[in-house]
Amino acid sequence: MIAPASINYKYPSNIGILLCGHGSRDPKAVKEFINVVNKIKSRIPDIPVEFGFLEFNRPIISEALDQLRSLGVERVIALPAMLFAAGHTKNDIPAVLNKYSADNGLLIQYGRELGLNSLMIGAAGARIKETIDSNPIFPLHETLLVVAGRGSSDPDANSNVCKITRMLVEGFGFGWGETVFSGVTFPLVDPGLRHALKLGFKRVILFPYFLFSGVLVSRVREHSMRVANDNPDVKFLNASYLSDQDLVIDTFMERIQEVFDGENFMNCALCKYRSNLLGFESEVGYEQISHHDHVEGCLDIRRENKEHNHAHEHFPYPHAKHPFGPVTLPSLNKSQI
Repeated sequence: MIAPASINYKYPSNIGILLCGHGSRDPKAVKEFINVVNKIKSRIPDIPVEFGFLEFNRPIISEALDQLRSLGVERVIALPAMLFAAGHTKNDIPAVLNKYSADNGLLIQYGRELGLNSLMIGAAGARIKETIDSNPIFPLHETLLVVAGRGSSDPDANSNVCKITRMLVEGFGFGWGETVFSGVTFPLVDPGLRHALKLGFKRVILFPYFLFSGVLVSRVREHSMRVANDNPDVKFLNASYLSDQDLVIDTFMERIQEVFDGENFMNCALCKYRSNLLGFESEVGYEQISHHDHVEGCLDIRRENKEHNHAHEHFPYPHAKHPFGPVTLPSLNKSQI
C-alpha cells in the first residue's frame, strides 16, 4: 500500500526515531511490535529507528536512547506505540523521556498516540472485513459487532473505543454495536457480552481493538469463549487485532511527520489531568510521573508482579466496584484485572 502523499520522508541527518512500547510477557506480542518497527524502518531507511519498552522487555527506553546517541543522533522524535492516550502515554513515557533529556542534554520531541483518524478506522475495518468475507452467512444488519478495548482509568481513552465501535457499525451497517473492555473499567467482556446477547442477535463478530497479541487479547478470547459455550445457538466470529496492517504503519508515519512539521497537537480538551471531567475532578493537575520505573526491563515475573502492584498507585478509579466491572472477576489475580 502506498503511504499518504502528504508525508515527506526527507529528514535532517542528525534526527532519529524512537518507538516506545509497553512490553509484554508474551513473546509473540514482542515479535509483532518489532515487526511493526521494521516496517517503519523500511519506509525511512536513511533514518535511525530504535525501540524501547516500559517494562517486561529490553531494551528499555533509556537504552534505546543511548543507542540513538551512539549513532550521532542529536534530535529524537519519540512516539508512543499505543492506540490511545491514557496513563502510559500521558505520564509513564513522558516521565522517562523528560528525565533522560534533562540528564543527557538530548532534544526529544514527543509525538501523539495513534488515536482516531480515517487510517485507523480503515485498518480496523480491514480486519473486520476479513472475518465477514470468510463467513458470509448472515446479513450484516442481523449481526452484532462487539469491539473489545483494553480498558483504562482514563474516560477519554475509553470513550474513543466507543467511537471506533460506532464508526464501524455505521461504516458496515451492522445491526447493532457494543463496546466491552478487558480490564479496569466496565463493562468487561464476560458481563458485557451476556448483556448484549439479550438483544437477540444470533451472530456476533468480536473485534479486539488492540495493536498486538498478549495477555489481554488472550483474556478477551477466553472470556468470549466462555459466553459462547453458554450460548450454543449464537455464532461467534473472532476478528483479528490490528498488528501490522498497512494503514497502521501509515498512521505511525503520519505521527512522525506531524512532529517534524510542528503539528503534533494532543487532545487536551477531555484530558482528566487538565479539565474538570465529571467524576474525575480530583485528578486535575496530577503529577507526571512514571509508574514503571521499578520494573523497567524486569523479566522475573514473580518479582515483577510484586513490584508492579507497588508501583501502580494511581488515584482510585471511581467505578472500580461497578457490577459489570472488575468485581465480576474475583477469581483473577488483581494484577490481571
